Amino acid sequence: MKCKNCKEKFTPVRFNQKFCFDPLCLQVWIATEKAKQWKKRKKELKDELETLPDLLFKAQKTFNLYIRTRDKGKVCISCLKQPKKVNAGHMFSAGGHSNVRFDEENVHIQCEYCNSYLSGNLIEYKKNLKKRIGHDKYVLLTQRAYIEKKWTREELKELIELYKQKIKEL
Repeated sequence: MKCKNCKEKFTPVRFNQKFCFDPLCLQVWIATEKAKQWKKRKKELKDELETLPDLLFKAQKTFNLYIRTRDKGKVCISCLKQPKKVNAGHMFSAGGHSNVRFDEENVHIQCEYCNSYLSGNLIEYKKNLKKRIGHDKYVLLTQRAYIEKKWTREELKELIELYKQKIKEL
């Protein structure tokens, strides 16, 4: 086997040994290990320092990406046209209806124009959403929308992982 640093041939003592026992190569190995440990520790510290709003933003971004991926190729739920620029549009706004913020029945693909310039084009959204999910599910969604929800760090981390996994599966 060749040393990862000096490229000299050596006989490894352990099955995963990548450096020979030359003092210079050992220093490089120690520095490499310290860098790996620091990278791991830095990630742990960064995760500890993430605030609830940071996690909420990250979860929303991941969830919206999932919705855009799930509904790729579908028409805008409001105007029923093929969108040029795609958004994840909420029937019940994410800011005002926290309980259905991450509800897949509440969020569908929407064109930039309807979502941003027509404030969601909610009259058409509601009409087409009832057709898409059915009246009974719409009534249940409406009831869920008016229940207040306080998200915890753990719930948001789970949501982020869940929707990252769902994106991979699509």
